[in-house]
Amino acid sequence: MTDGTGRKTLCHGGVLSAFGERDYAVLWSGAFISNVGTWVQTAALLWLVKNVWQSNSWVGAVNMANFAPVLLLVPFSGSLADRYNRRKLILAGQVVMMLGAFALAIAASAGLVSNKAVVMVAVAVIGIAFAFNFPAWQAMLPDLVRHEDLLNAISLSSAQWNLARFVGPVIGGVLLTYFTYSTAFYANAVSFLFVIAALLLIHPKRGVMARTTQPVFSHVWEGWRYVGRHRWMVNVLIAMGVVSAFGFSYIVLIPAVVKDELGRGAGAYSLVLGMTGLGAVIGAPLLTLLSRRFKESNIIKVSILALGLLLLAFAVSRTYWLTCVISTGLGCSFLVTGSAINSVLQGCSTREMRGRVVSLYIMVFVGIFPLGGQLLAYISDVRSTPFSLVLGGLVCLGVASVLIVFPGLIRGAVLKECEEPIPVA
Repeated sequence: MTDGTGRKTLCHGGVLSAFGERDYAVLWSGAFISNVGTWVQTAALLWLVKNVWQSNSWVGAVNMANFAPVLLLVPFSGSLADRYNRRKLILAGQVVMMLGAFALAIAASAGLVSNKAVVMVAVAVIGIAFAFNFPAWQAMLPDLVRHEDLLNAISLSSAQWNLARFVGPVIGGVLLTYFTYSTAFYANAVSFLFVIAALLLIHPKRGVMARTTQPVFSHVWEGWRYVGRHRWMVNVLIAMGVVSAFGFSYIVLIPAVVKDELGRGAGAYSLVLGMTGLGAVIGAPLLTLLSRRFKESNIIKVSILALGLLLLAFAVSRTYWLTCVISTGLGCSFLVTGSAINSVLQGCSTREMRGRVVSLYIMVFVGIFPLGGQLLAYISDVRSTPFSLVLGGLVCLGVASVLIVFPGLIRGAVLKECEEPIPVA
């Protein structure tokens, strides 16, 4: 697509090409506002737990309550995404998450945030709804854009989430400084109205999946077998899982880094957390540009290597602004890694399998992340926060080294070689 004179423009063949599709642009905008609210709540919640409950392990536990349902439920929600109307599934999930956010806000207003059970239950409800929502969301993206814009759509979707991860914590820091925890939670609840409105306005081009009478467990197992027949898919999922557990989980240690290692308060914490999102915003167009020159398999290796090195730097930094810069790099490298893996898995899968393939990606990305976060948080309590971060960095470097030394492990992870999705059998 060009501007009519044969030249590419930002939204037509350029680094923002997916925005050329009206429905994608509408959904992106609504989701951005909602995710800003989500990160306002996340920043407030993690800081609350660190300061009120006084434990890194409890920070990890709350994070796990939010994301652990993904590990248990996503295989089945991925099957649902391949069976039913994806837009309606997403709508239902957003409504439940909105109600969960309101419940958390009401609990904070009533002074119940010191009650661990109340907070954990509210967070778990949001996590369960998220687990049923995410596969349908990811699987619907290719229904909104052309195949050649898929990588751009996925990277922009990730950038949207991460731009919100920059803006949300900054707003959260302001709310924590001048208002209350409940204000942040109410702000998140209201923000869901924007993505719900966007979902009501869009009309995915490819419609609803054909219904199947196949039993759910059989349907799920079929998706697992589909991935298992393609070894490179298994290998990139394993790499993603390890990197998520020991790399991305550094987020749960940011409160400890800011408070215990840097001796700073809520404002500084919100900026360090937000800079990871800014880095991801930078990473989205960077990935689009890199993918035009390099194979996704090579991009994955280098980005994991960069993530490991940056984690080591994050562990030893004792300068606030340097920590912010490193946090930006961490967000960029993880965005590039996750989006590149997501795009090759989706782009090389048939449409009827995409929801189940995406569910496996979400399991290892989002589902394993809280387990790693809980482990690193516990280690930081037992040993120290820098020790825990160094461990995570060394593991990521190990994964990158294996992929570099044995390139055949993910040789098939190249989107341009999958113009025609891999058949089911």
